[in-house]
Amino acid sequence: MIHLEWNDRPTIKQVKCIHTDAKKFVVENVLTAGKTYNVKNETEEFYFVVDNTGQVGGFYKEYFEG
Repeated sequence: MIHLEWNDRPTIKQVKCIHTDAKKFVVENVLTAGKTYNVKNETEEFYFVVDNTGQVGGFYKEYFEG
């Protein structure tokens, strides 16, 4: 249950959001293009970052560079 402690875990790295043009999901409400986000966990397909709401959310890596 690692997801219950993500906010308290150390940041793995930082990634920069390059776009919020999602085909299927609405991400412009929680991500800002050009802003750098702290990565708390990473999988093959997703970054789990602290988004604009202050919560950890999982987003496809295609929205970021880094």
